[in-house]
Amino acid sequence: MLDETWSYMESGVCTPSYNMAMDEALMNWQRKTGMKPILRFYAWAPAGISVGFFQKLNGSIDLERAAQLGVPLVRRQTGGKAVLHDQELTYSVVIPEQHPSMPKSVKEAYLVISRGLIEGYRHLGLEAQLAAETKRSTQTSAVCFEEPSWHELTVEGRKAAGSAQTRKQGIILQHGSIPLELDENRLFELFVYPSEAVKEKARRAFRTRAVAINELMGEPISLEEAQNAFKSGFEKGLGIRLEKFEPPAELLEEVRVLEAKYVSEQWNHRREEKGELMR
Repeated sequence: MLDETWSYMESGVCTPSYNMAMDEALMNWQRKTGMKPILRFYAWAPAGISVGFFQKLNGSIDLERAAQLGVPLVRRQTGGKAVLHDQELTYSVVIPEQHPSMPKSVKEAYLVISRGLIEGYRHLGLEAQLAAETKRSTQTSAVCFEEPSWHELTVEGRKAAGSAQTRKQGIILQHGSIPLELDENRLFELFVYPSEAVKEKARRAFRTRAVAINELMGEPISLEEAQNAFKSGFEKGLGIRLEKFEPPAELLEEVRVLEAKYVSEQWNHRREEKGELMR
């Protein structure tokens, strides 16, 4: 990476619709103003399910149970499988495709941004690494954290962070989930399986495939502690300095307008067949 200054935001705890609206608005703002690349951290309240841009909902997510539990659904701009966002730190990076540090390959761009995540885990005393690209399981699942892919991070052999990326009109958005805790019971209530036996098998496998920071640390850490660790990690891993960014009123108004999209069934229940899907 170049030795340069990026913008930095800590949005705090926000609703699912606000979180997705802000990520989209920052893409638009970057395209419109040519602002510096930006790193943003945020959390979710209430907990929410984000689904990939192309993901089908029918038969994969228990929408009725999600409504009963007060867990809203939002459709991301990025591809991939569904993620339950609850007790986690989420990051997003918005950067021009033509930035000198960004490879043209999606896979290589993941590798660059992942350096910040790896160093963030190191600041917590944990050794993370990119998951090796292996042959995919023949079983299909709607749940992102059931199986690591080449662009995701593992600690002690278990998936610890998942990311997704899209490129639209010259701007890259990559965002990802860094769980502090994993609520296994809630997770398996929200997704549909062919039978209870299949669900129980998946639950047993999940315990060996996914892990959260607090389990690895042996004690809970706060959202602020996680933010500080990963902020330092991005600065070291990407060779950048981070400078606080205060969103102007015009940007916040755009977020407010976009929120209406992310609470609408028209957007959240749609499924595009074509477009700019990035793994």
